[in-house]
Amino acid sequence: MKLPETQVAVLEAASADDPTPVEQIAEETGEQVQAVAGAAFELEDEGLLAVTERTETEYALSEEGETYAYDGLPEHSLWVGGLSNDAVDEPIELGQAIGHGGLEDEAVEIALSNFARKGMGTIDSGTIQVDPDFDLEGDAERAILEVLRGEEGELDPGEVDEDALASLERRGLVEREESTVREVTLTDEGVTAMMEGVEVAETVGQVTPELLTSGEWEEVEFAEYNVQADAETVHGGKSHALREMSERVKDVLVGMGFEEMQGPHVDADFYINDCLFMPQDHPARNHWDRFALEEPATIGRENLPPDLVDRVEAAHRDGVGPDGEGYHSPWDEDFARALALRGHTTNLSVRHLAGLAEGDLEPPQRYFSIEKAYRNDTLDATHLLEFFQIEGWVMAEDLSVRDLMGTFTEFYEQFGITDIQFKPHYNPYTEPSFELFGRHPETGELIEIGNSGIFRPEMLEPLGVEADVMAWGLALERLFMLATGAEDIRDVHGTLVDLDFLRNEEVVY
Repeated sequence: MKLPETQVAVLEAASADDPTPVEQIAEETGEQVQAVAGAAFELEDEGLLAVTERTETEYALSEEGETYAYDGLPEHSLWVGGLSNDAVDEPIELGQAIGHGGLEDEAVEIALSNFARKGMGTIDSGTIQVDPDFDLEGDAERAILEVLRGEEGELDPGEVDEDALASLERRGLVEREESTVREVTLTDEGVTAMMEGVEVAETVGQVTPELLTSGEWEEVEFAEYNVQADAETVHGGKSHALREMSERVKDVLVGMGFEEMQGPHVDADFYINDCLFMPQDHPARNHWDRFALEEPATIGRENLPPDLVDRVEAAHRDGVGPDGEGYHSPWDEDFARALALRGHTTNLSVRHLAGLAEGDLEPPQRYFSIEKAYRNDTLDATHLLEFFQIEGWVMAEDLSVRDLMGTFTEFYEQFGITDIQFKPHYNPYTEPSFELFGRHPETGELIEIGNSGIFRPEMLEPLGVEADVMAWGLALERLFMLATGAEDIRDVHGTLVDLDFLRNEEVVY
């Protein structure tokens, strides 16, 4: 029997008793692993070899994981920093624990997120209190890091905590490497062929000009190609799943007659809060809930229209109309001039309704935006420090709650979501106000997906708007979760993004 050289080499290296790995044969013969695997499949087709496959999984520390394996996890440093400042019986300022824990930059965000997730204590309104009974040594994530940094660096599948391992993968501290192991065994036919004798046949891998001009191509034996052999996985570029969802939302809203608006990510508190009839002593306006700028710290007075400032201040102090009350609380223009990353995108709505973006607008009007907002929230499965908000509003005469609910019903039906629930709510800038909830298709849990209402006269009159305006702010990531079944917002974007999820998730129109 005559066979190509590589096939002969594989047959000679294979055993009838014990499976032989393809990699071992490649090392012994000096052939490429791909060539040996191809020859093995060809011999299997001839009945001379049996090829078996299995998947092996190995775990290794990422560069960040190696750092934490030696220096300790950020949440552990935060816990130790709190414990060293006696944050057991009484809460202390979060900054004290962060400072004593030696945390800086991104490590702070990571520590806050995982501190809460692991139940190491409580964080509330800029304070921290630690649970002294939390067992640092018993943290399963820490144990895995220590095993992987050891000399052997191999995990025992039977002993590893799967939830902790999955968490470390999401955090990007541990990388999973899966490989396919192929092993070959001589069949009875293969043993017989070897006993009878196998010779090397001269084969040609490709047609050359010399073969054609000489006519030798008619006499040579060409190598066979297995077009069904496994190829290397290549991850091509694709649109981010959340970006695809954003484009889909945009198409839906444009189809409903809305125009898109844009505006600054950094804006004065005047447009972010004061124009929304948000009192200056509101808890959400302190430095713990917002990201304030240091340089420049304030917007110039020349960039705030004086007449608009006067009307907004009057609304805060005395209200509007004959029955207006206002807040009768201090109002400071310097406080309103402070710059910050917007905590919502309603500052865009304010600029448009006040005629500062597109000029004076006459009803009816419909506008929307899908832009980032920034909040100093505690990170969890449904909260990030930055997120995309679907802002929208309709200006028209005689709008009602029915119009608002009907708009939501029409919008969410475009995504196959029909079980929307409304809960009465309070906002300083809308009356009536409603929170929206949707049921997660996988967990069955009701999750908040947005906030809405009819803008109050105290907000609209200073802006010079005489018609009714209904408005909303919806979370794009929450819509993504309802539409795709994603259970953790951190898989979609942020420092713990799940690349496999993004590569495989599809947003279908």
